[in-house]
Amino acid sequence: MRDLRVLLRLRPVRRLLTVRLLSQAADGVYQVALAAYVVFSPEKQASAAAIASAMAVLLLPYSLLGPFAGVLLDRWRRRQVLLHGNLLRGALAAVTALLIVARVPDGLFYASALSVTAVNRFVLAGLSASLPRVVDSPEGLVIANSLFPTAGTLAATAGGGLAFAARLGAPGGGVSDAGVVLLGGVLYLIAGLSALRLPADLLGPDVPAPDTRLRTAVVVTARGLAEGLRHLAQRPVAARALAAMTLMRFCYGALTVTVLVLCRHAWAGDGSAGLALLGYAVAASGAGFFTAALVTPWAVERLGRRGWMLACAGASALLEPALGLPFAPVPMLVAAFALGIATQGAKITTDTVVQASIDDAFRGRIFSVYDVLFNVAFVGAAAVAAVMLPPDGRSPALILVTAFLYALITAALWAFGRR
Repeated sequence: MRDLRVLLRLRPVRRLLTVRLLSQAADGVYQVALAAYVVFSPEKQASAAAIASAMAVLLLPYSLLGPFAGVLLDRWRRRQVLLHGNLLRGALAAVTALLIVARVPDGLFYASALSVTAVNRFVLAGLSASLPRVVDSPEGLVIANSLFPTAGTLAATAGGGLAFAARLGAPGGGVSDAGVVLLGGVLYLIAGLSALRLPADLLGPDVPAPDTRLRTAVVVTARGLAEGLRHLAQRPVAARALAAMTLMRFCYGALTVTVLVLCRHAWAGDGSAGLALLGYAVAASGAGFFTAALVTPWAVERLGRRGWMLACAGASALLEPALGLPFAPVPMLVAAFALGIATQGAKITTDTVVQASIDDAFRGRIFSVYDVLFNVAFVGAAAVAAVMLPPDGRSPALILVTAFLYALITAALWAFGRR
């Protein structure tokens, strides 16, 4: 706690943290508003396949955008990315709200939602790439990686809770959904303005680069991505951590879709009750993220980075089937808490490994690759869940497959240590 207090005495640290908290709180509001409209609206009987399709529409395009974002993050001033990205998201969120009220075809709605979440790739990757610029020691970086991403996730959880409360307290219908989306848009605008408190050149990158013309952007992107991947290949510890975290993200995504379907069809008789149960699950997972932020620095100090990731994966392999196979709300909420600790603990460690292993000139590209892996893993998990889940969401086979993957990650991490 003393080290954390010392870290928070640094003004740039506090200001960058403020941008992250406001930005991710807005993400939480916006994402819950989308979930309420797509999954829990009375007129929509969302199945696992429908949920997977929505995730694919919203996330898969990041696979194309992510590397492009990384190249630009290593060329643009990152403070300006945080400023303009959040202001743009606020404006686009207002467009989404108008489309909900107008009851336009789903294609237009998804295109608008995709625009908001696409800009999110620039903002989140920029926040991660900027962190080493405001922390001046390896020890402080570990603590900052425990604080920043987890605090951001908790802010998203709090924003989601605010959206849940606003949605459940509203009379229902498209106007209420649009109102919650607008609330997220206001938070995006405040997050963008808060970035002005940071000096324009503080977050880097240090080496100025010439502007890229549109006709050469594809070539620059491909070349930058190839250089970043070559750099990553020369850092096997970082590459292995990214691989392990991607598989853990896949497991977490499959279980997320399972809980969504259970809340919608198995545990509640109507959309409002299902949305409330989903709110409890999000809160339990958020509590796990917060706990991970507290225990990860202590655990890394005693077990090492690889040892803590191994412990997170191994505990998940044991707890996930024990708590998930009953398909009852209370054990599943306990599982959400436990997997929140394991997933966030592994992510904090992976962030630290990548930031410590990757040169500053490549961090934007590598964190964009990291982001793409996250999205592809989540969408892949949703697709697998759509195939394996029955209409009520109770699939022992899916629970056992994810437990096997957690065990496989544990074995691989142990084998890397033996080498």
